Order: sequence, then structure tokens, then C-alpha cells
Amino acid sequence: MSTSLLRVERLTKLYQRGMIQKQTTFSLEADFEIAGPSIVGVMGANGAGKTTMFELITGGNLPSSGRVLVAGQDIHRVRYGERDRLALHYHQSYQLRSFTRNRPNFMLEHAAKDRAKVHLFDEPQFNTQDGYIGFMLDFFRKLRADGKLVFLCLHPNEPVHIDIMNEICERFIFVNKDENRVSRLMYADSLSELSRDARVRTYLGKLAPPL
Repeated sequence: MSTSLLRVERLTKLYQRGMIQKQTTFSLEADFEIAGPSIVGVMGANGAGKTTMFELITGGNLPSSGRVLVAGQDIHRVRYGERDRLALHYHQSYQLRSFTRNRPNFMLEHAAKDRAKVHLFDEPQFNTQDGYIGFMLDFFRKLRADGKLVFLCLHPNEPVHIDIMNEICERFIFVNKDENRVSRLMYADSLSELSRDARVRTYLGKLAPPL
């Protein structure tokens, strides 16, 4: 029986305020599994929790409950300096993010892989003038061909972003935050399927594909 590249099990992240009477200001819930190599498009409004989800998957943020298995290994039980051997988060600002540490490093296990199996691209910048888009799409395809799982998170504000996602992505995740500040994930095998939901169409606006 083969091991899934990524398994997110009943994962939650709560942000709270108050010392005595705690009030939840934001929560994220996720539960999904991706068995093999794929390119997954991720969308959602600013503040919906997309980056938080990526940080949870790469072990940079500590979940409130649940777990993340990358190639069968719980990434939050792996030594901090070795988590990038399982999953990599490429943030648009290229800033370094410190790990939330909940136990000494010596109590954690070594990564079972030498190179990351999951690659998460968080709103990369695409230059339409010099062929950079083609280079990046080829790079994503090469990662997939090498047996990797690729997440591409874009905030589409122009038609080229929709074209990129339609061309490269094999499945889609939409992170939706409701009026109670709870973010949950919606899944679809195509952008047109995902866009049948009114919340997605509202988010995409004039860029939404025709029904």
C-alpha cells in the first residue's frame, strides 16, 4: 500500500485573545488527502487563511489540533531544521519565517527524506513581459514529473492569472472565511466546477468563468 504525499487530518488552527474569557478571533479547518504528484491551485480572499494553511503544512505554524503527514511522516514531530526536507514554503516576499517551537529539538525525529516532496508557492509574482511565466510553468511541471506535489496560490486580479491556473492546475482548493471568522476549504477538480459556488463567483467577480 503506497503512502500519500500529503494527508491533512482534521487540522484546526485557532487564534484567540483574552486571558480569562478567551475569544476566538479566527479559526481554520482543513481535512484532505492528495495521494500522488499533482499541481493544486489555491485561492481565497486576503485574510482567509491561505498562508496559515501553508505554514501548517510545512511545520512553520503549530496546529491547535490534528496533524499533517508528508510522505507518511508527521511534519510537526520532525526536527525544526529538517522540515524543509519534507515541505517547502516559497513566500512572495522571500522572508524567513521562524518556527513555533513546542518541544526541544532533541525530542523530535529526523526527516525520512532528503528533498522536499511538497512545494508550496504563495502568490509568486509573474512577469508577463520576458517569458518568466513560461519558465515558472515549466518548473512546476518538472517538479510534478519528479514525483512532487505542487501548490500554487494566486490571488487572481487579472485574466492572465486565471489562464495560468486553468493551464497548470489539476485540482483546486478555495479557502472561504464565513461571517463567524471560520475558514473552511472547498475542493474541485476544475476551476469551472469550483466557480459554480456563489461564494467563489463573488470572489472572482468579472474573472469568473461562464456557467
